[in-house]
Amino acid sequence: MTEAKEGMDAKHTIGEAGSTVKEGVISSLKGINEIEAEIVSLVRNTVSNTLRATGAVANEAAGVAKDVVRGAIQATEEVGTGLILSTKSVAKGVVMGVSDVGGDIVSVSDQTVRGAVKGASAIGADVAMVARRAVDGVIEATKEVGGNAEEVAKVAVTGAIDAASSIGNTAVKAVKDMLVGVVEGVKDVSRVVLPRGKKV
Repeated sequence: MTEAKEGMDAKHTIGEAGSTVKEGVISSLKGINEIEAEIVSLVRNTVSNTLRATGAVANEAAGVAKDVVRGAIQATEEVGTGLILSTKSVAKGVVMGVSDVGGDIVSVSDQTVRGAVKGASAIGADVAMVARRAVDGVIEATKEVGGNAEEVAKVAVTGAIDAASSIGNTAVKAVKDMLVGVVEGVKDVSRVVLPRGKKV
């Protein structure tokens, strides 16, 4: 076999390896999207059905949100992974479930984010990443249900920072740094929560 032929075979094999990896990654990412959609649906239905069953949406929404977040954190503890990935879907599902029954999505967004941050701290997870995913989830859900995304962003970011303050200064700095991108371009939110000196 000539060197040129061997070189062409090697390039072809390398090209096949790249294509195989590409297809595998695409398949995995599609699977992740399906899992996230299933989590949103599960949480949304559980929250809305629970609140409908109690008949006390205004009084029970925050309690149900805390319970759902706690359950999700316990699930990721048992499995040993997935908190950062699932946080956004859980937060989104909570807000959508509360919206389905006409509940206050602003206050439940605050409670959901606070619960996620405190729960992440309790199990030693990355508090800043969990805060970011929770805030992204409540904002995304609010937009989808036609709520006031700016108001939700404001309470969610403030709630994340406040929850981090009960953990320590390092957590506050990490959460603020992680959430700067969330609030850029939303002037009302940025005036309230961004560290002094940062401009949007």
